[in-house]
Amino acid sequence: MPELPRPARPARAHAPRARRGRVSPRRRARTRAGTRRLPLRVARLLDAGNRGRTARSGASHLGQRRRPRYTEGVRATTRRARTGGCRGRGERGARAMTQAPDQTVPAAESPRVTIPAAVVVSDLAGLLDVTPVDVIKELMKNGVMATINQVVDFDTAAVVAADLGYAPEEEGGEEAAAVAGEDESATQSRRIIEEGEDAQPRAPVVTVLGHVDHGKTTLLDTIRRAKVVEGEAGGITQHIGAYQAAGPDGRAITFIDTPGHEAFTEMRARGAQVTDIAIIVVAADDGVMPQTREAIDHARAAGVPIVVAVNKTDLPNANPDRVKQDLMGAELVPEEFGGETVVVPISALAGSGIDDLLENVLLVADLEELKANPDRDAVGVVLEAATDPRRGIAATILVQTGTLHRGDVIRAGLAYGRIKAMTDSSGQQLRQAGPSTPVTVLGLSEVPPAGERFETVKDERTARAESVELRRSVEREGNVRTGVTLDTLFGEIHRGAVQDFNIVLKTDVQGSIEPLVRAIEGLALDEINVKVIHAAAGTVNESDVNLAVASQGVIIAFNTRAETGAHRLAEAEHVEIREYRVIYDVIEDVEQAVRGMLQPIYEERRDAVAEVRQVFRRGRRNSIAGCLVRDGAVTRGSLARVMRDGEMLRESRIDSLKRFQEDAREVAAGLECGITVDGFEAFEEGDEIVTYHMEQVR
Repeated sequence: MPELPRPARPARAHAPRARRGRVSPRRRARTRAGTRRLPLRVARLLDAGNRGRTARSGASHLGQRRRPRYTEGVRATTRRARTGGCRGRGERGARAMTQAPDQTVPAAESPRVTIPAAVVVSDLAGLLDVTPVDVIKELMKNGVMATINQVVDFDTAAVVAADLGYAPEEEGGEEAAAVAGEDESATQSRRIIEEGEDAQPRAPVVTVLGHVDHGKTTLLDTIRRAKVVEGEAGGITQHIGAYQAAGPDGRAITFIDTPGHEAFTEMRARGAQVTDIAIIVVAADDGVMPQTREAIDHARAAGVPIVVAVNKTDLPNANPDRVKQDLMGAELVPEEFGGETVVVPISALAGSGIDDLLENVLLVADLEELKANPDRDAVGVVLEAATDPRRGIAATILVQTGTLHRGDVIRAGLAYGRIKAMTDSSGQQLRQAGPSTPVTVLGLSEVPPAGERFETVKDERTARAESVELRRSVEREGNVRTGVTLDTLFGEIHRGAVQDFNIVLKTDVQGSIEPLVRAIEGLALDEINVKVIHAAAGTVNESDVNLAVASQGVIIAFNTRAETGAHRLAEAEHVEIREYRVIYDVIEDVEQAVRGMLQPIYEERRDAVAEVRQVFRRGRRNSIAGCLVRDGAVTRGSLARVMRDGEMLRESRIDSLKRFQEDAREVAAGLECGITVDGFEAFEEGDEIVTYHMEQVR
């Protein structure tokens, strides 16, 4: 059982270095990163660093202890060590005060460092010539909780590098960005296409899911009017098949037959949102089984509409009403009970109810307003691929937008080639294929993985060059995947990139599910949505891991274990499986994690007020304020404001604090002391120095 986080010591925040005038976040980012413009989120973080940050110790994670704050003094020491210590703090402060507001420091003053698109924290420390602990502390200062083996993206690493005095550059530059742009998910592509002016209605893509042997393939066989069940081992589908059939009104519907919902979710985990509508097949004589519930959870997590087909209604022991009651238990309320779930009784073997099912599928598709642009280059997804002994590499692909022609050159990840032949599901040769059309193509250089996005390119030379560049990029990054762990998930939520905490819950017995789900989802807050996307009794399997990857969630195993295959897949995908024995530990850890996801709220707390009684000059630029502490206690390094007649002259921090000739950490009320404020020299008698700290209230 993981340890709970220890309460953090009250951290006293330290003030920033002197600001160099009012410079916008984007301009400051360009200054620190040279000619490359960092994203606005990164620029704002850098700008916040110059204004001053307080300790963000509120983001506690499951089983993770808080670490002490990384002080300004340590960072200053690190910088001086790197630059040889040739500049004193006074000179830096004077330069900051005399600099015009619109001036920026030339990027050449900061050493450049090239950072990959994804880098391990320990490797980043080596690039920046600091210890991994220094990098982790900088990440914590920016609200990112990380471990030494965790992977961070370039934007996050760039903030750390800039804070440590480097000008970060992304490895590969524009080429890497171009490759990343090409690898955007099919969901994003489809959304852009649907919003285009040239978009036209297209056929819906339907996936059939359900419990094994409930009649999924028989249903597709009846729809296609072609027998394929006998060709499958034991009558159970062994591979993905894609077919197109006509509805009652003659409109086309594309069906994808998958070997269970695992393949459906695996493609989503790779970023390929293929399905528009999911048909859940439930046998009327068997009811909603555990695998049926799992299929429902997977379809719901994908965010696609669900149509339920109650199969085998012609059997003597069929009980469709019981199925509808079971569906309500799975949070699918039929339309006749006032819900929104379409439930259609059918008999796949006898062929009854099929037209009604297809009609309802087309009705749901009309409500979804599915569109694509056929007058552009083809873009789509690889459904399956294999090497045929007679034909070579054969890939079944789904054209999502555009029109694919025989002779076109396509690239799917590292695979590329000119299409030599193109056939439909019945083996008929095709010259072209439009949106929502599944085809089998020949001519690729290698076998692409299922879920890989493909696109049409200019010629084979261009495709080969893009493939080589992508291969180099993968090798350069070590094929590192950020995956899903509590650290990365909570970090994304803390930065505002994610507002959902998705959990896959597995328990030892069915009776533990309901109280756990109710307790966990009851921990949700206004800012954070806690949702158990799948809950079932049994061991953690590979399907659970795929669902966690696709939904950016974590897995909680209560009084159960993970299968060997699931452990291997979780390690490969960097998905964390948390095991618990006591229900209170689950609730406590989730509650602490959820509250740690909230953006911390700080309030200012005044510490002391010191009045300047006399000003001592030490050299041309340095001045010391001889003060009497009127209230509270002045602490060295604390945040401070210099006030004159009620107007703030400077907001910085106490640079040094002396009692007579000796350095002091703290001077109490009623005592005299000498104070210097970082970046401020123009003291006058009667000025007030107000010290304060920021206290986290949530």
